[in-house]
Amino acid sequence: MPIANFQRPTLALPHALRSVPLRTIAPVTTLLLLVFCTWLAVGGRLALAALSLTLALMAAAASALVYRRERRLEPAGVLLCAANAGGALLAAWVMGRPALPWSFLALMANFFIVRLQFAFAVNLLLAAGLLFKPGVLMGAPHLQGIMVMTLTFGFGYHFSRGLQGDRTRLEQLASLDALTGIPNRRALEKALTQQITSHRDSQQRQALIVLDIDHFKGVNDQYGHGAGDTALSDLAAILRFELRDQDKVFRFGGEEFVILAETGSREALECFIERIRKAVYQALRGPGGRITISLGAAMYAGEQRWEDWFSRADQALYAAKRKGRNSVAVAE
Repeated sequence: MPIANFQRPTLALPHALRSVPLRTIAPVTTLLLLVFCTWLAVGGRLALAALSLTLALMAAAASALVYRRERRLEPAGVLLCAANAGGALLAAWVMGRPALPWSFLALMANFFIVRLQFAFAVNLLLAAGLLFKPGVLMGAPHLQGIMVMTLTFGFGYHFSRGLQGDRTRLEQLASLDALTGIPNRRALEKALTQQITSHRDSQQRQALIVLDIDHFKGVNDQYGHGAGDTALSDLAAILRFELRDQDKVFRFGGEEFVILAETGSREALECFIERIRKAVYQALRGPGGRITISLGAAMYAGEQRWEDWFSRADQALYAAKRKGRNSVAVAE
């Protein structure tokens, strides 16, 4: 498959679960802090107004980060979480008990805009600050406020923990191919990007292998897409069985699969892909009989872009096809 046809995946659902609350809360927090800053300035409390303005700028920076093309959710969440807590605490120390609703909202919101551990720590600091401010929470008349804060903290933590588990499961599902159960091309792109940017031991040279089923269209046309799906699932199972623990297999799309393998030399790579070809030749069957594959491979040669590495392996696959299929080729 030509590399030009590879399209970067659109925004995944797990990413959206993080960005939606950030996009919603960041502008609101910015506006509230600016209004509070203006109120403080009009009242002549310029130092506190400057502090509120600083917090507003932090929230505005978080909003800007979220709306960038390459979204940066982690730093945006940290900035907004700090701005929320700082603004709520400042309001409580300036206004006293009437500012508690802001604190309760900040406690809940923080759990949904940043990692659970960081939100928990920041919210603990916010709660401690409220407890140390005389007349806000301490004392018998303010028992109701303590109860509301405790419930808000507990429910926020519980819901955030559940959401974090759901997000993890969604991230896993978003990286798996639904038919074969192996990682999809979204996961492949991530793995190759990490491989290119990481510093590998020279003794663990990496190879990229691209393979597809020979005459797959004929299988679909003659026996139906159900037979084609079965062949793809069976091939994925064979590859998982034959690969070593350190190797990774992905479904690139259609009948194409990609293997990221550790191999020490070009000769070792040739032996490796020939073993894969023979295993599939012996085990993969369809309604019309034996099903074969062709494989193209390329050793990592210091490419700065994974697309260039992939293109070399892809060209080797075409070379294998030109040999008559059911064959292998390794790029120079």
